[in-house]
Amino acid sequence: MIQINNVRKRYSDGTEALKGINANIGKRITSVIGRNGAGKTTLMRILSTQLEPSSGEVIIDGLDVMKDTLEVRKKVCSIPQEATPIGILTPLEHVTLYLLARKFQYRDARREAMNALDSLGILEYKDKPSDTLSGGTKRKIFVAMAIASNADTVFLDEPTTGLDPVSRMEVWSSIRKLQSNLIVTTHYMEEAEELSQEVFMVEGGLVIEKGEVKDLLSRFRGKVRAESHTPLDGAIRISNTFVKYIDEDDASEYIRMGCTVKKVTLDDVFILRGVSIES
Repeated sequence: MIQINNVRKRYSDGTEALKGINANIGKRITSVIGRNGAGKTTLMRILSTQLEPSSGEVIIDGLDVMKDTLEVRKKVCSIPQEATPIGILTPLEHVTLYLLARKFQYRDARREAMNALDSLGILEYKDKPSDTLSGGTKRKIFVAMAIASNADTVFLDEPTTGLDPVSRMEVWSSIRKLQSNLIVTTHYMEEAEELSQEVFMVEGGLVIEKGEVKDLLSRFRGKVRAESHTPLDGAIRISNTFVKYIDEDDASEYIRMGCTVKKVTLDDVFILRGVSIES
């Protein structure tokens, strides 16, 4: 269980990234979603003890991240979005060295590293220098670190950014095998829907919605999204696009009117709140 009590973060330039986050995270796989600048990465860095909050409290499994930092770090693993591999090191060396830093014995570290690389489909690249690998494969090295760590809680910040659809599915498959509690930030609504038992939507440094995916989408039951570049009665305008939620039975009529009709996703929860998000 992660308890977040009125956490705020103001940077030295005056930017208020978090404005009082309150949340209890208790599901095995939780997604934190929101557009760039919403506060997701700041929150993840605070939860993983990489950044001090300006005020508030975070408790992970009964440990205060500020007062019990070293103990918390033994229980968590964090892979930041901006992480980049060391070019001359191989994937096997990266994961093995990371596990050695976490106090694994060498034999155990190498075995767990091999298993993690294999589960992500990159074992064939285990001995190749990282600077010769594709961007997607480089990203998988860090996911392999998380898988191999056996940490109680794993924080993954945008874990599938830059991956092609097949690689993304491989990562999803491996994530599901993790025994750890997993906190993921993502821009991909499909990813959040596919993986998450619970979703927290963040905008402007605050949690604006939370719950299971099915509950968040229940307000759209029987509806689809119609999009048009010309005005529609009762539509929501997003830049030059007009969005309207219509009954599934009316979809054909709107298609004849020149609208594009799409399945409802978590994007639509943001749209209803007047928040556009890249997906």
